[in-house]
Amino acid sequence: MMQFGALPQRDGVRFQVWAPEARTLDLLTRTGDAPAIERVLHRDATGLWSGSFADVTAGDRYAYRLDGRDPRPDPASRYQPDGVHGWSEVIDPSSFDWTDDAWAGIERERAVIYELHVGAFSGNGTFRDAASRLEYLCDLGVTVIELMPLADFPGRRDWGYDGAALFAPSRAYGRPEDLRALIDRAHALGVAVIIDVVYNHLGPEGAYLPGFAPAFLGSKHHTPWGPAVNLDDEGSAIVREFLIANALHWVREYHADGLRLDATHALIDTSPRHFVAELTAAVRAATDRPLLVYAEDASNDAVMVRPAASGGWDLDGVWADDFHHVVRRAVAGDAHGYYRDYAGTIRELVETVSQGWLYTGQYSQHLQRPRGTDPADVALERCVICIQNHDQIGNRALGDRLHHTVDAAVWRAAVTLLLTAPMTPLLFMGQEWAASAPFLFFTDFEPSLGPLVAEGRRREFRHLPEFATDEGARSIPDPQDEATFNASRLDWAERHEPPHAESLALHRALLRLRASRRALQGSASTSCEARALDGDTIAVRRTARGDTSDMLIVTRIRGGGTVRLDAGPTRPVLTTEDPEFAADPQPIALDTVSGRISFRRPGAVVLEVPAMFPERG
Repeated sequence: MMQFGALPQRDGVRFQVWAPEARTLDLLTRTGDAPAIERVLHRDATGLWSGSFADVTAGDRYAYRLDGRDPRPDPASRYQPDGVHGWSEVIDPSSFDWTDDAWAGIERERAVIYELHVGAFSGNGTFRDAASRLEYLCDLGVTVIELMPLADFPGRRDWGYDGAALFAPSRAYGRPEDLRALIDRAHALGVAVIIDVVYNHLGPEGAYLPGFAPAFLGSKHHTPWGPAVNLDDEGSAIVREFLIANALHWVREYHADGLRLDATHALIDTSPRHFVAELTAAVRAATDRPLLVYAEDASNDAVMVRPAASGGWDLDGVWADDFHHVVRRAVAGDAHGYYRDYAGTIRELVETVSQGWLYTGQYSQHLQRPRGTDPADVALERCVICIQNHDQIGNRALGDRLHHTVDAAVWRAAVTLLLTAPMTPLLFMGQEWAASAPFLFFTDFEPSLGPLVAEGRRREFRHLPEFATDEGARSIPDPQDEATFNASRLDWAERHEPPHAESLALHRALLRLRASRRALQGSASTSCEARALDGDTIAVRRTARGDTSDMLIVTRIRGGGTVRLDAGPTRPVLTTEDPEFAADPQPIALDTVSGRISFRRPGAVVLEVPAMFPERG
């Protein structure tokens, strides 16, 4: 596998950069305030320029001059101390003193994912601030932390999906050793860390990679961000190697436990072996411990999670958005955009929970074409589900979360269904305490680009009646305004106060229940049966082979009403109207003999019932 960047060695530093169309390429290095030294690199037949220098050390700054032009940072820089336009810094990954030799990783079946944005998560928005909250996340019941994209971006704040320096963790969050310390500490606590990576496009400012290698972007395919990354045309072999080298760098140099691949539908590849399959295989081969590779992809294509031996891409899972969309349509009434494809019925919810996703080939009104494949051979834990994530909040004009829209009783019902479902649950930072902060779209581009981004943001929502007028459009927060970013930062103090404390208690109780009851986890030894009790109530029965009891979750998503079970004697384990979870409890009446359950409002009951198929000796 090809390597890129400034690579410290025993006798100095080796520099390797791909610039196939450059006629000349000079390396400039600088130690402290000393004058820069110009150095000669040698080009091979593929356009890879390289050279080793004994007098260069970690901490030195460097840049490249292509064909006599102004110096540019390394496209594979490990750190940009002065931002994406500045000189790069040589980083020695071996200088960090790791303590995680005994870390064995996390199996996919145990994953409870917590997605967070480092800048908005805690304190001053640094890796160190995030590390200070790791004990809290461990106690909450999180087993996998997903860090939103870290690749350095223009300015001091950004979602991360405008990455320009793909190998360099953003200096807005701290230095590379701070990220290593965060991951090392997470491993000490038994928590895995995966990193969100964006390979389908580069940010609109500060991305110098295409200037070094024009073949990185092709003309064969197009995406919403412009020309597609070249994965299947002339020059694509090294593009693929560059991106896989980036993936391996997070695993090897930072001990990351895997990746979340952004918008894989925009990684357009007509090659015999899809790039995502190739990348996944390379990542798995990088270490002996289990690594998790997930994809964000709305296609509901089972081939992505099938084993490689069966012709699949061998991903651990995909973001299965149907669950979110059905729930949101059902409890909040959203009907625009892709919500047009959902009615929000209990029938849809039953099918989604039973299958992993809803669309298995049906015609999509939103896409104007069929969507999805049959997931019959897909293990349910390979579907990652949520009731909020960065996209589903931040792609709303006002960044409002689900619990900002629905009442507390509905929120508790939705949370219970999420955390007891057979799929892999994902929490978005702050949802556990029903955070008051929205999660808005924010950027910090240069003055000439920023206003265009703000205007594009407002134009994006013109199809919605409330934002169709000029006055309505002006109500959408300006992504360039620092106040927009500040509004998105979590207020940790509020988690101790009602009603936030009650929501936190419910999340914590459900996650502890999920961890302690084998039937609520995901594996080949567990199974799930979902059915509608009426037009507003779903019952989900979770079983584990060999257990003497099953778990039965009855969730009412709308209004009050009475339902009847035929599950035999029941023992209540938890209800969403228990005083520790509801500031104004309205107890759910349960007759454990007849199975009659009366809800005064939306809510959920978790029950223990006799095993449907007990193992016999």
